[in-house]
Amino acid sequence: MPSSPRLLFFILALIFLVSFVQVGLISIAFDKLGLSPESAYLLLLCTLIGSMINLPLFSLKADSAAQPIIPPELAGLPFFKWLSRTGRIMVAVNVGGAVVPVGFSLYLIFHNPLNPWQIAAAVAVVAIIARTASLPIPGVGIGLPMLIAPIAAALIATAIDPQYRAPLAYISGTLGVLIGADLLRLKDIRKMGAPIASIGGAGTFDGVFLSGLIAVLLA
Repeated sequence: MPSSPRLLFFILALIFLVSFVQVGLISIAFDKLGLSPESAYLLLLCTLIGSMINLPLFSLKADSAAQPIIPPELAGLPFFKWLSRTGRIMVAVNVGGAVVPVGFSLYLIFHNPLNPWQIAAAVAVVAIIARTASLPIPGVGIGLPMLIAPIAAALIATAIDPQYRAPLAYISGTLGVLIGADLLRLKDIRKMGAPIASIGGAGTFDGVFLSGLIAVLLA
C-alpha cells in the first residue's frame, strides 16, 4: 500500500476510534476489563500504529495454480520481485492485529483469577467456531463474519465463569480467532495468490482485535 493511502487510513482510523471512545462503547469495554481511560487510549494507539507494521516470519511455496499476484505499484521492488520469481508467499505477523491483542490477553490472564483449564476450553471452542466459519478469499486473505466469534466468546465466557466473564470473553475472543481463523488456516495461504499473508490481518479493524472488544461488550 502506498504511503499516502496508508497515512490516510491511519488518520481516518484514529478519528473513528476516538469518536467511538467518546460515544462510550469502547470505554465501557475497557472499563469492564479494569483499564483506566488513559491506558485504554494507549492500547488503542499502540494498536493503530502497530496495524501498519508486519514482522516477517517465514515464507511458503505457493501452489502452482495460485502464484502470488503482485500489485503493479509494488512489482518493481526487490522484495516483491523475489516473491514473484520464486513463487513464494511471505508469512508475517501484524503487530496491531496480533502482537498487541495477544500481549493484552496475557496481561488479563496474569491479572485475573482465571482457571487455566477454563481459559483453554473457552479458547478452543472459539477457535473451532472461527475455523469453521472462516473462508479463504483468493488474493485477499481469510474472511470471518464479524459477530460470530464475539457472540460465541461472550456466551462461552458467561457460561464458564460469570464472575470474570469480561476478561475471559476478551481472551477467548482474541486468541480463539487468532488460532482458528489465522493459524489453523495457514495451509490455505498457498492457494490464495496473495504475496504476503499477515497473521492478525489488517490490524485495528481485523477480527482478532475487534472480536475481543465486542465479546466484552456482549458478555
